[in-house]
Amino acid sequence: MTGTAPHDTTDAPVLVAAVCRDPLIGDLEANRALAVAAVGEAAERGAGLIVLPELITSGYVFKSRHEAASVAIDAQHELMAELAAAASGAVVVAGFCEQDEHGRLFNSAVVLEHAGVRAVYRKTHLWDREKLVFAPGAEPPPVVETTIGRIGVLVCYDLEFPEMPRGMALRGADIIAVPTNWPLVPRPPGEHPPEVIAAMAAARTNHVFIACADRAGTERHIPFTGGTCLIDPEGWLIAATPVAGLAIGSVDPMRARQKSIGPRNDVLADRRPDLYRDWTATREEIQLV
Repeated sequence: MTGTAPHDTTDAPVLVAAVCRDPLIGDLEANRALAVAAVGEAAERGAGLIVLPELITSGYVFKSRHEAASVAIDAQHELMAELAAAASGAVVVAGFCEQDEHGRLFNSAVVLEHAGVRAVYRKTHLWDREKLVFAPGAEPPPVVETTIGRIGVLVCYDLEFPEMPRGMALRGADIIAVPTNWPLVPRPPGEHPPEVIAAMAAARTNHVFIACADRAGTERHIPFTGGTCLIDPEGWLIAATPVAGLAIGSVDPMRARQKSIGPRNDVLADRRPDLYRDWTATREEIQLV
């Protein structure tokens, strides 16, 4: 689901706020208030793009599909209008537990602007027990031309597949917004979370900004990483917060549109598609030589 592109798009620098919060599993009303307050706080600080975590409306560690269905909403739910109103004109990208007209559940993200819902993306790469609850999305992720630039959307595990951010870069995304819930995994002292490293690499190899909004806290004995961060097109962290708060920084969309890396190289023009295997091929279809 995508909207038509506005005609008043600006390429001026914009503040981007990636939100870290700790939602309550199965409590739609509490999470509704949490999300609206977070958007309002970011808007008060001047953010033009506000990214909320994956499944911010519902929590993540569901015991069953039935439990997820009890807090599922659709893109016409009144919460969407509340978030857009709280944003005071900013673009909002928020994760939510979606139920469609056929009763199917999706791990989704919505893109909101002052005019309402611009796009809904249903996560295509489901992680672990998500496969017991959600149906995978069947449509590619959107790149939405907004008043503050071209916004692409991925959800969490999607970012682990290089084809996803590369496809968004080829379609002109300036900023990739990534609502996420990264379960905490061991790492050597002093190292970034591996998911943040993957996001940094994706930003660098595609020369785009990436805003990851991770959740904080522990839910049903699962600790989360708190990897909320904002990354520039060279792959460097602009801002990060490991606890509930905001990672906020200035983004110039024109930096992402400049794909050259020196006088003789360009991250997109240097590609050799004629030599690459079709990325839609399955592992069984690929013949190793």
